[in-house]
Amino acid sequence: MQKLQYEASWDKALPIKDRKRIISVFKETNAHNHPTIKFTPLWQATNHRGELLITVLVHNFSHDIFTFNNTKLSYIVENEVISEHAFTIPALKIQPETSMPWAFIFPVENLNNHLNSENGQLEFAD
Repeated sequence: MQKLQYEASWDKALPIKDRKRIISVFKETNAHNHPTIKFTPLWQATNHRGELLITVLVHNFSHDIFTFNNTKLSYIVENEVISEHAFTIPALKIQPETSMPWAFIFPVENLNNHLNSENGQLEFAD
């Protein structure tokens, strides 16, 4: 059965409002009829450096630990690739049958389009 888990620093700092939203999204999206790894969007923002922050719920439906080791991801809005970046995150180890929120930061130099970046999808890049 899929469970929701938070990385330690998230668990300490996450506001109640955001935690409630994550729990709600988790309850709606934790069915195992998806690929092994699925990204469910939570929210997106741009920081003071112009970097794109995409926060998702990472669902690991597999029976293996999942890590990000030079894993290339694309952020796509309306079939247009807004950004691609390879992520290596040693601290992020998603246990089997576990979902975890995470924010992926796409550097400003990787942004292909500075237009509306809302309502996009995070996907594994080819």
